Amino acid sequence: MAGAPPNDRTPAQGPVAVVNPGASPQEEVTIVDEKNTVLGSALRAVMRRDELIHRAAYVLVFNSRGQLFVQERTLTKDIFPGYLDLCAGGVVLAGEGYEESALRELDEELGVRDVGLEFLFDFYGEYLGQRVWGRAFSCTAEGPFILQPEEVSGGSFHSIDAVMGMIEEKPCTPDSIHVLLRYLGDRGVLSGREKA
Repeated sequence: MAGAPPNDRTPAQGPVAVVNPGASPQEEVTIVDEKNTVLGSALRAVMRRDELIHRAAYVLVFNSRGQLFVQERTLTKDIFPGYLDLCAGGVVLAGEGYEESALRELDEELGVRDVGLEFLFDFYGEYLGQRVWGRAFSCTAEGPFILQPEEVSGGSFHSIDAVMGMIEEKPCTPDSIHVLLRYLGDRGVLSGREKA
């Protein structure tokens, strides 16, 4: 699909991208088909191992100055451990909608509650054999945040220019890069930069 996250690599050199189904939390996740129609559910480890198409919610978290919160993923994550993540969010659980998932993940990862989400767009992406139908949102939250130690080892706000530098210099999750670049492209902010 045009504009999908890059396959099997990130633009920066860094830690080897890993999919480790054995590190997946024991939770049931929504499984969909190529048209994003729900087929049922499966354990997250099975979804990773069998490369089943699933759903994920992504939230660009900005502060009132327009800076983006960038997370550092723990080394125990089941995909892209140790990478920078430009979005909060994660896999949609069984019986859960995209917005419900986004709000749950904001609460779990950052301790953010009672925030308004702005819907941005839906997209399909493939990377490391994983196939996902994503829904992107944005929100404004100031922090300080309460980071979930199992998933987030650190994080801080950065200007968009600084984040663009990080994308070129450090390993970042490719799906979050796609979300940010498309968000900026849709707003005409990417003058002179590659659009998603």
